[in-house]
Amino acid sequence: MTEPTPLSELPVAIIGAGPVGLAAAAHLITREIEPLVFETGAMPGAAVSAWGHIGLFSPWKYNIDEAARTLLGSTDWVEPEGDYLPTGAELVAQYLTPLATTPQLRNAIRMQTRVIAVSRLGKDRTRTPGRGDTPFLVRTQGAQGQVEDHVVRAVIDTSGTWETPNPLGHAGLPAIGEPAAREAGLVTSPLPDVLGRDRAQFAGHHTLVVGAGHSAANTLLALGELREAEPSTRISWAIRGSDPASVYGGGDQDGLPARGALGARLRHLVEAGHIEVHTSMTIAELSIASPAPTSAAGITNALTVTGTTPAGAVSVDVDRVVPTTGFRPDLSFLREIRVDLDPIVEAPTGLGPLIDPEYHSCGTVAPHGARLLAHPETDFYIAGMKSYGRAPTFLMATGYEQVRSIVAAIAGDQAAADAVELVLPETGVCSSDIGSSCAAPESAVSEETIGCCEPTPTECCAPDEPVTIGIPTGLTHGRAAGRTSD
Repeated sequence: MTEPTPLSELPVAIIGAGPVGLAAAAHLITREIEPLVFETGAMPGAAVSAWGHIGLFSPWKYNIDEAARTLLGSTDWVEPEGDYLPTGAELVAQYLTPLATTPQLRNAIRMQTRVIAVSRLGKDRTRTPGRGDTPFLVRTQGAQGQVEDHVVRAVIDTSGTWETPNPLGHAGLPAIGEPAAREAGLVTSPLPDVLGRDRAQFAGHHTLVVGAGHSAANTLLALGELREAEPSTRISWAIRGSDPASVYGGGDQDGLPARGALGARLRHLVEAGHIEVHTSMTIAELSIASPAPTSAAGITNALTVTGTTPAGAVSVDVDRVVPTTGFRPDLSFLREIRVDLDPIVEAPTGLGPLIDPEYHSCGTVAPHGARLLAHPETDFYIAGMKSYGRAPTFLMATGYEQVRSIVAAIAGDQAAADAVELVLPETGVCSSDIGSSCAAPESAVSEETIGCCEPTPTECCAPDEPVTIGIPTGLTHGRAAGRTSD
């Protein structure tokens, strides 16, 4: 009989080959632990590639993990200029792809392999004796449907949330008719390439953008640029808040200039009348027109979107709806794992109250690591965007620090796991509109620095975090500070 491989000699499974997943793999390599990375897409950073046309707000110096830099340093990789703001495509081409093809990682990644279940070898969720000393069983499905089981010592889930966007409807539920509209292709991906590969869907047509974050702002700006070339293009924007100014940011007071410029340009388009704004609107129903009517301008309105407002129901006839309503984690393949999640945002219980968007949004989340991200299931962790559950305030650099700490904990180096800190840039404002200032210099924030905003609503004592994509700055004390926007 073949002796089983000792637990300490088994690989560590990483779910997802995005920035945080590959950083986790790099940290495992530095500790001489074998990584085994499962990526659903056909390439590393597949989800990032889906919004590759979008530029990040944070420059290169905040987007490269230290362990990853070490691996790349042994190749002919040339590090990008630190203050340059890359696009998603550049992040993949100039960082993630070279990292995934380093000699240490190239054979550790299984592309087009989806994780469909995680459990303990021979133990379902209810079996307790010896559980912590039992290897994990990770079941995967390949591109051709083949199913395979993998035995590993630990699991780090960095699968993100890109494939599970929030629905358009109210109460966290799909609007009536939304599934059919999505199936018909009338509801797009959260960040379509309006000026590139998806241009034909929008040029000369009427598009409704739903949502009030930076994903919405990016799409609206792209539509505005398209309208200059195709004047018959119409743009509508629906938000639940009563004032679109909550999306504009701090303008030239924002310490992240790209973010400030984004809001200033969007404000101009709205005030110039190029974007029709529907405020205090909650989407209730999507109805596909059959046959689709054609307007006097020759524009086909394929979809009627009905929403509720304080003044009554409002209907808008459009061709496409762009849903920029945020994301939520996919927990379906973790049914046999003992996870401990916050009941509100579906993040790890210890982290949940610190990232609840109802009360936090301006950089109030301190760096955190394995201890805060731990679950009842020993050596199982959720990291990266998925660790924030439904909260929209995640930062790539935060994910790098998460996995550095997690890998240290898996390796048995608890001192390194607990030594959590992160350098954050000054952003200049906490409020997403011009107002209060966090005139703090760039500084290192430790796990003990929990809490940013003082009881007075005009001050914030710690710097905001750089924003990548689809993450609204929010209000100084989260949504609770602006109940009129609910």
